[in-house]
Formats: sequence, structure tokens, C-alpha cells
Amino acid sequence: MRITSTTGSILLAALATTMVPAAAAADDRGALLERIDELVSDSMEATQTPGISVAVQHRGELILAKGYGLADVENRVPATEHTVYRIGSVTKQFTAAAVMKLVEEGKVALDDPMTKYFPDYPVGEFHITVGQLLDHTSGIKGYTEMPAFWEQSRLDLSHEQMIELFSAEPYEFEPGDRYQYSNSGYYLAGLLVEKASGKSYTEYLEETFFRPLGMRESHYLYSGPIVPNRAEGYRVEDGALLNDEPLSMLLPFSAGSLGSSVLDLVRWTTALATGDVVAPDSFEAMTTRRRLPGGEEIGYGLGLAVGEMAGHRKISHGGGINGFLSQLSWYPDDELIVAVLSNSTSAEPGPLEARIARAVLGVPEPEHAAVELEEDELTRYAGIYDFGRNPLPVLVQKGKLIIAGRETVPIGGHRFAGTRDKEQIAIFEVDAETGRATHLRLERWGQVQRGKRAGADP
Repeated sequence: MRITSTTGSILLAALATTMVPAAAAADDRGALLERIDELVSDSMEATQTPGISVAVQHRGELILAKGYGLADVENRVPATEHTVYRIGSVTKQFTAAAVMKLVEEGKVALDDPMTKYFPDYPVGEFHITVGQLLDHTSGIKGYTEMPAFWEQSRLDLSHEQMIELFSAEPYEFEPGDRYQYSNSGYYLAGLLVEKASGKSYTEYLEETFFRPLGMRESHYLYSGPIVPNRAEGYRVEDGALLNDEPLSMLLPFSAGSLGSSVLDLVRWTTALATGDVVAPDSFEAMTTRRRLPGGEEIGYGLGLAVGEMAGHRKISHGGGINGFLSQLSWYPDDELIVAVLSNSTSAEPGPLEARIARAVLGVPEPEHAAVELEEDELTRYAGIYDFGRNPLPVLVQKGKLIIAGRETVPIGGHRFAGTRDKEQIAIFEVDAETGRATHLRLERWGQVQRGKRAGADP
């Protein structure tokens, strides 16, 4: 007599039904990882970037962490998820978090006048607050916009020499009146951390953030200490890959002197978002758009840009420094963190990060309907636009408008989209009488930069 196990049949049937979605999920994951590899490879090839590292965490799971290409071209050292890159202005969120930590301890207040910590700073009739240093509304001229800084950028200037350099400059506007990115404000914020804590900026970050969070691959990258897995930085000039210009890493200080790996940056963002770095109220202040006196919101909180991508909230910051470009983004509603670090100023970490995020979220890339413009119509936009340290050239080549070396397509209304960076829209303001462009606005993820046409056609 044959005995049939009904229970066994049910279990086998149940197992079969659960295996199908599990296998499908594995296939989906494999396809996603292949897609990310393709996106990185395409970006590196298009921009001649030698090395990139990427980490992606979704809903608490690290789904990818790897390096592509070379961290050191001359010695053929591969890039990995542990490679340490200069992160440039991604440093600013660490500085802002340090200030907020001191606010929580009652040692600092965002409404404190900066003269409380810098009594000799020449503010004149102006009142500048700590908060205005952190949200770029202080009006203090950014030292990286000054030719005198770049003439001395290889020298280990002291804090006193640096302050003397930018404090002698006229204010860009009355403090609080508008937003204008300023590395000088963050330089002062780092010194404020030292004054209020009684520790050096480096010591404070190590003791308060890096060691407690297990961030062993994050460092202040001044020239002395040996840093394992440190990447070399490059630039592309006339199609050739070159070592980038030297820069004393004492000078960016709390505005941009940190180095880190993609793994550590994901660890940092997770800790920041879950209350392991600063209190929830402090984090809310960092990730809330600040308002100008007239009520206008700016796309910046404290050390973090606040915007959206295709309807998905996005908290992020990019970084650019000699030899390196970076992007660290957090999509809070999607529990998605994407870190992209690169070792060339030709790289495109911002657009690449957005493409990766769109792939993970299943959001298609933006599509823009191109319109036809004759070459003589394009010439009205050509010129040099003043965006600070690097004047931005706009020129016409073979019937295309080239903005900062990148090809664009017209999409109507004096607007242009990049053929590769479709996230950024260039909008020209045109004088009705002359028909010539007077200003250029660059918009991406709720962030706006505006430059005045300052020179003749390039």
C-alpha cells in the first residue's frame, strides 16, 4: 500500500511558489547591477576618468560597493570600495554637523553673531550670524573666487593669513539678503568649532564622528600622514590625462579638506539620518530649505543641498577640488543612498549618481523635446559668464551650443539641456532690445546658479 504525504506535497508546492519570486528578484538584482556597471563604464569612457568608486544602499541593504578603473594610474593601482578620495565640499556637511553638535551642547547658537567668536573680524555695520556662515548667506566673498588665493594655493598659509586674504574683500551683499556659495563662510565655521570645543577641527571630527561611527577610511587629508588606499588626482587637458595641479590641503580646511571612501560616506549618511550623529531637531535644521528675509526659499539647508529629482526628495552635496569630483546623495522617502567618488576633474559624478538613482528607483531619465535653431540664432547666447573662480565659456561649434565644454540641445524658451547631463537645464536671460543674452542660470534638482555675461564671445 502506497502512502501519500499531503503535507509534503503542500510544502513542495509552497516552496515552488516562493522560489519563483525569489528567482525573479535575483534576476532583477543582477540586471540592476549590470545596468549600474554600464552607466559607470559609459561615464568613464565619455569623460576619460581613470577611477571611480560607487556605493549604493537601498532600504538598509548595501546592494553595491565597488571600484572601477585605477586609483593611481602611474602605479596601476585599481580603485576599490576602500579607495580614499578627496571629497571636496562634501566636507561641509561634517562641518555643519559639528556646529550643530555644539549647538546641542549649548556652546554655540545659530543666531550668535560671528563676532562673538571672531571679535576682530571687520563686519562694519553688518550683523552676521553663525547660521549665515552655514547657509551661504553671509555675504563674505569666497576665497576660491579670488585670483590672489590661487596664486598662493600651493603654500601652507596659516589661518591668520587666510582670514586676512578674504576679510579684506568687500562684502558681496548685505548679510542675509541672498544666497551665494562661499567657502570662506565654512572656513570660519571650522575655526568656530575649534574655538567652541577647545579642540582642533581634525581632533573634533575624529573624536566625535569618525571613531564612534567606525569611519576608518575618513581623514583630514593634509600632506603629512600616510593614508592607506589614497587615490591620486588627475585632469584632462586637450584630450590628455595629466596629474592635476598641487594644492596645499591646509587651505580648503573645513570647507573641503576631508578624504573618504564610498563605504564610509554611506555609513555617515545612514548615521546622520538615523540620529546617531546629531539630534533629530538638528538634522531637520540641516535638511530644511532656509528662507531669505523676503520669504524666498533657497535650495540649501546647513551643509546640505535640499531639492528633488523627478518628484523624489533629494538631500545631497557635490564636491570639487584639484584632481577630484564627488557626489553624495540621500533620497529620504526611498531610503536610498548613492555615493560616487572620482579622481579626475573631467568626471561627471553628479549626473552619474542621478542615473544610478533613477535605475534603482525605476525612474526614466528626463527627456527633452529639441527645437531647431539656426547657428546665427545660437550666437546670441555665446560669451563668457561670470560664475566665480572659473569663468564659464559658452560658444557655438558646428551648429551646437557648447556650455563649459559640454554639448547641449535647445529645448525652447532660451533653455538648453545637456546631451549627456540631462538633469541640468541652462536658461539664458535675454535683453529684449539687443536680443543678446545677459545672464545664464543653471538649474538642477532645485538648485540654481546664476552668472552674468561678463566678456566677449570666446
